Amino acid sequence: MTLLPLLLLVLSSFPAAARKKPVTLDVVTAAPPSAPGAPLWSPDSLRFVYKKDGALRLFELNGRKDRELVRIRDLEQSARPPKEETASRWVNRGVKEREVQWFPDGRRLLVFVRRDLFILDTSSGKWEPALATGEAEYDPQLAPDGARVSFRRAHDLYVLDLVTKRVDRLTADGSAERRNAELDWVYPEELQIGTAHWWSPDSSRIAYLQFDVSGLMTYPHADLLSLRPVAEPQRFPMAGTPNSVVRLGVVRARGGKTRWLDPAGEKDALLARVSWTPDGKDVIVHQLTRVQNRLRLLRLDAGAGGRRTLIEESDPAWINLKDDWKMLADSKSLIWGSERSGYRHLYLVPAGAGTPVPITAGEWEVTELACVDEKARAVYYVSNEGSPLERHLYRAGFDGSNKQRLTRERGTHTAVMSPDCGHFVHTHSSLNEPPRRTVRRASGEEVAVLAERDTALLRDFEILPNELIEFRGKDGTLFYARLIRPSGFDPSRRYPAIVQVYGGPHAQTVRDQWRGADFDQLLAHRGFAVWQMDNRGSAGRGHAWESVVRGRFGRQELADQLEGVERLVSSGFVDRGRIAIQGWSYGGYMTLYSLLHAPDVFRAGVSGAPVTDWRQYDTIYTERYMGLPAENETGYRESSPITHAARLEGKLLLVHNFEDDNVLFAHTLRMMDALQRAGKQYEFLLYPQKSHGVDGPARKHMLEAILGFFERSLRGGP
Repeated sequence: MTLLPLLLLVLSSFPAAARKKPVTLDVVTAAPPSAPGAPLWSPDSLRFVYKKDGALRLFELNGRKDRELVRIRDLEQSARPPKEETASRWVNRGVKEREVQWFPDGRRLLVFVRRDLFILDTSSGKWEPALATGEAEYDPQLAPDGARVSFRRAHDLYVLDLVTKRVDRLTADGSAERRNAELDWVYPEELQIGTAHWWSPDSSRIAYLQFDVSGLMTYPHADLLSLRPVAEPQRFPMAGTPNSVVRLGVVRARGGKTRWLDPAGEKDALLARVSWTPDGKDVIVHQLTRVQNRLRLLRLDAGAGGRRTLIEESDPAWINLKDDWKMLADSKSLIWGSERSGYRHLYLVPAGAGTPVPITAGEWEVTELACVDEKARAVYYVSNEGSPLERHLYRAGFDGSNKQRLTRERGTHTAVMSPDCGHFVHTHSSLNEPPRRTVRRASGEEVAVLAERDTALLRDFEILPNELIEFRGKDGTLFYARLIRPSGFDPSRRYPAIVQVYGGPHAQTVRDQWRGADFDQLLAHRGFAVWQMDNRGSAGRGHAWESVVRGRFGRQELADQLEGVERLVSSGFVDRGRIAIQGWSYGGYMTLYSLLHAPDVFRAGVSGAPVTDWRQYDTIYTERYMGLPAENETGYRESSPITHAARLEGKLLLVHNFEDDNVLFAHTLRMMDALQRAGKQYEFLLYPQKSHGVDGPARKHMLEAILGFFERSLRGGP
């Protein structure tokens, strides 16, 4: 096992543990210290707003002034909350309702609080209601000219004139099954599309999506905590079943008949992104095939209805969709992010949809397009060029020349850049350094500090170091992992170990960024070694690395995880007979799969919110990686833990939320049925929460139960 060079520095930087308090369950579940929220730059790039400590604050570049604008509670108390809705609204966490928006004058803000709209003057700090009706408004979008704001009520699209206060209803045929400008559940969850309507640049028209969900399966959630139980059905498309029928329309902002645009393509195509060209003449659509192995960037005439394909890409596995693209001001050329080389990079696509010209290249990934400076013909982007574990900000010309790395410190850097690309709000952290937030010029020069590192945890508690480890598998593949040694580590002892796992695509868990006092710290303080690695199939290492899971979940991921266990055991301080595994969501699936396929390796496992039959997970995620069930019956069957329930030998704790909207509780219910039929014993925790995660008092209850399970399973306690 080879430790990265930074390990010696990390270990030597920590004072003697005896002077600090141990990490306890109360520390892990305590509310984290308040941190600044995401910044929102003004259109003129001279100031930005952000939330902190229950207030909306303003930072001005001129004079480096940082001041409070308004307490959010004051706005909440002035809002007229809508009448309580009796039926559950399954609003996916991927829906991006804009809480704060700048007016084009760069002086006023539109603030959305408790479904009411307020206009806030940043100069005086005064505010007034823009709309206070007592009705529920959703997804407000300020027009580019600042004169009107669009929003949705129930299932229809409306526009408010901010001067006359007149409200126009733009659609009138909305219903629970036909949803205008309203996303269904799966689009935001798996395509990360945050809204379903978009203003044209001249503020004269609105493009919107209409979702017909009548053909979707209905899952019978129910709120059983109420004295009078309430049915809360959710439209949930399972793999191989129909998706929503989605149409793209354009309607004039002052009302009129919707013009429906025809992107053509296959019947079940996904309209994954929608935007306007800068000149406002055409609508741009990212269209994916149902199994997401072909992408077309379409230009649709918003008036005459014609269409043109700008870019077309295909891949034998799948195409990862990201927001790393931008059409330039000429409405003809664009910056385009693609994995066509095997790694995600940026390209300049010239006018007329010519051959894309690489801006970046190499065996590393561009993870974010931060800003496009058209005047300087340069792009700012975040990448992992130096190490898959780190993220840094770079600048390069449109032709790839004059590339500069703008961040220096080891670890993870994020950058929210001003519209003119002149400044950015910068956050840096590493595994052993808490976040620090500053304002910097585009050159990387620091001009102001927004938040220094909160070192209270490091000062008061024994935060055990996360060691970054690299090792090679039997075939020479390079893997990265992190390790926390038990508190009071004695190399002559043999410790029980917990393998933390996620393992699935589109995610990378081993990163050089701050983790704080998490559950892994508590486990290490209780005498467990904690290990986590990224197997093939995870993100951040190129498309070939990730796409090995195509058509067959579990097999390659487990093979790599077992190589990691061998490297961990070879360190000499881990007891091979006392190794457990734990994960949530895809990690919960991997926990079950590992217990069933490697019972000689894992003595116990905690499986949280696991997928147990991929036919029962949603269409867009599952079919992207597994294809259609009818075309891959073997892959679906062999990837299912239910198929192999009789193989269970170790101890198992299942955990699930009763109203989980992502991995339905039915997954765990069917797994329990299969285990019972096979005569296998297990333990089970159920939480009555309506989400995919566990929070509040229930989280403390869950972690305490998991800790007790590991104590009993690996130490033989009561």
